[in-house]
Amino acid sequence: MMDVTEYADLQPLHTFALPVRARWLVSLTDVEQLPRIMALPQFEPERVLWLGGGSNILFCADYPGLVVRVANRGIKLVADDGDRVVVEAAAGENWHDFVQYTLAQGWCGLENLSLIPGTVGAAPVQNIGAYGVEVQSCIDAVQVYDFKTNELCWLDCDECGFAYRDSIFKHAERRYLIVAVRFVLSHVFKAQLRYGDLAQVASELAEGQALTARIVAQAVCHIRKQKLPDPQVLGSAGSFFKNPVVPATLASSLLKQYPSLPHYPQPDGQVKLAAGWLIDQCGLKGFQLGGAAVHERQALVLVNKDHASAADVVALSEYVQNCVAQRFQVRLEPEPIWQPQ
Repeated sequence: MMDVTEYADLQPLHTFALPVRARWLVSLTDVEQLPRIMALPQFEPERVLWLGGGSNILFCADYPGLVVRVANRGIKLVADDGDRVVVEAAAGENWHDFVQYTLAQGWCGLENLSLIPGTVGAAPVQNIGAYGVEVQSCIDAVQVYDFKTNELCWLDCDECGFAYRDSIFKHAERRYLIVAVRFVLSHVFKAQLRYGDLAQVASELAEGQALTARIVAQAVCHIRKQKLPDPQVLGSAGSFFKNPVVPATLASSLLKQYPSLPHYPQPDGQVKLAAGWLIDQCGLKGFQLGGAAVHERQALVLVNKDHASAADVVALSEYVQNCVAQRFQVRLEPEPIWQPQ
């Protein structure tokens, strides 16, 4: 029998730490448990919520159905030809711990993605990215349980539909459950330092020595700790809004008014803008509604400052969106997945 908890407290299971509950909660610690979970009377395919580290989710209310916490663990080396490395990690592995494990083995590629909260299985869903690197660049394949065909299978990188903070898993979330991910890494370090002040901080930490992947990871951690709140201390879901991608004509018009606006031309001719800068220009750092607030050091982050309710966070999100839209004619899109939908 599976250990199913009724009216389970979800507050410690998501990084926003909002006071919400699940009607039922069960943990998946091994893929072989899937048939038993699917046989539970509480299992309704259209209502079940598969929960990883809870770092990219906003619970707007109590969850009315079954929540399955994906907690399977395991890391294994699949191939190593002396240059290219293929490593597989279970979906329930902590993401940052996995990144640090790869660096300890001398495998390069994930260093820019250090200290991102969440699990390995959540990384492809959002196509997580930081400091100029997206996880899709290192993914070989994703192992999923396909509820349409009722079988385990592998989807290669091209089949995952990766885009900016997007993937097929966000649009077919009821079809696939990610159970493991294979990454292609390298013994050869190639620094990616073009984003923000990463190059400067990494150089300072290197102290004149040759730059390594582990030093870059240390630099990323240093920057993130300075700018972002520790979710163990102050609840948040990390970056709350996506960096908007706008037509070149709008970007050009905004740059005439705001020459210092950070902007990044895209291959399709559009331009990505910095959401945090837009919010900051609206004077919203530290702004608070109820118990929810815009972080004082990083405008892109909304935080649970004082026992916030889900309604507080929703109201603050809408307020920020409206302020930015009125000033810049840009509509920000929240990054976390809202539940119940």
